[in-house]
Amino acid sequence: MRKAALLAAGTLALSAAVAPSASAGLLAPVSTLLASQLSSGTQAGTVFVHGADLAAAERAVRESGLSRITSFDRIGVVAARGTAAQITAVRAAAGVTYVEANRPIQFTGATSHTATRGFEARQTLTGANGLALDGSGVSVAVIDSGVDPTHPMFKQPDGRTKVVRNLKSVCLDEASAATGCILDVPTSVDTDLLSVGGHGTHVTGIAVGSDTTLSDGTVVRGAAPGAKAVVISTGAVLFIIGADAALNWVLENHRAPCGAGVPASVCPPIKVVNNSYGPSGGGAFDPDSTTVKLQRALAAEGVVTVWANGNDGGDGSANLSNPAGQDPTPGVLSVASYHDLGTGTRDGAVSEYSSRGLVTDPSTWPDISAPGEDITSACRPYLVICATGLQPRNGPGLLDVGTFNTISGTSMAAPHIAGIVAQLFQARPGATAGEVEAALKSTAYRYGAGYQVVGPYPSSHDKGTGLVDVVAAVGAL
Repeated sequence: MRKAALLAAGTLALSAAVAPSASAGLLAPVSTLLASQLSSGTQAGTVFVHGADLAAAERAVRESGLSRITSFDRIGVVAARGTAAQITAVRAAAGVTYVEANRPIQFTGATSHTATRGFEARQTLTGANGLALDGSGVSVAVIDSGVDPTHPMFKQPDGRTKVVRNLKSVCLDEASAATGCILDVPTSVDTDLLSVGGHGTHVTGIAVGSDTTLSDGTVVRGAAPGAKAVVISTGAVLFIIGADAALNWVLENHRAPCGAGVPASVCPPIKVVNNSYGPSGGGAFDPDSTTVKLQRALAAEGVVTVWANGNDGGDGSANLSNPAGQDPTPGVLSVASYHDLGTGTRDGAVSEYSSRGLVTDPSTWPDISAPGEDITSACRPYLVICATGLQPRNGPGLLDVGTFNTISGTSMAAPHIAGIVAQLFQARPGATAGEVEAALKSTAYRYGAGYQVVGPYPSSHDKGTGLVDVVAAVGAL
């Protein structure tokens, strides 16, 4: 089965910081990409201005003449656009600690819950709420190309969609001072119609899709069918600012994603964020980036961040892992793609396309593996990403023609973990993000060879700690 051309975790290159040169005096350091842009004579662009606090960043943007786009209040960062001269001026402003370029992103592209023991957990275990362990009581945030909330895989028994919030990040195409960067869209509107359309719908189905019997009798399942979904489309312009604005929205709203007046029984708190996008070819980890500051703040508040590790393969001679997923912060997970060979076996293989870390540098290795090859989930036949699948299947209704398809990629592995994290939080709602990560990694099933003891767990440059085991992880938690 063809793998998705984009890592659904985007071409999002997180750059390493570049220290200012001696001639730059007291100029704040910049990301590698911004340094390259400035040295090449780029005259204008969008940047993230990091301040000692939010007031410092706002003041610097204002005084340098940059045009403010939005702010990430909790981490003291302001996004703005302007000329090279204005960007240089903001670097010299008091209280500015770092200036980061806006980077382009791209998405990384039959669900087996047998290999993960996820379906077994649903059948045999109950959560703290007394219900079958299906993710109920948890919302999963999906930052992706969008979603079709009307797809039959998202239909609840009462007929309503399980997409409880449908949002669109519009920082560079439709944003204004009045609307901000995140627009609220009715949960009856399909936001997954862009050039990478279908990716977000497929990913969301893997994470939270309801058990759905197709016309040929096949049953397709999401990892956490009892969970709800909050989906944030990155908008028409695929740059990191859109994805970071989405992460920032989750940081500010995860406790009550539908507003304070909506009960948790209808719209539960967000406990995990799926990110199936990233930079092609991997890249160096940048601890000073807006993305990393946001996911560290989320982890501190009990929200797990999940990344697709990338679809660049490799042999361990170079680091091809998604930069953001290399964050060592407990509660940030990168996911390699596992192939169950279509049988549900737990002794399959890591997918050839799954990005490898540098074999001599464990900090670049993925954290864990989950099924990502030949995954059947929600799709629409007229959407670009869905068309990369070669096994269109008809849904349960007479008009559901080609509404499911089979696609491969670490983009498909990551939402398995996101749904499983929802199951774990249902089992123990008070767990920390780090405790959830530890439960997953300490109990992973070590398929294949090449593991080394790194810290508390055996791990590997291609598979991470091994294949996720839901039943064992719940026991450990």
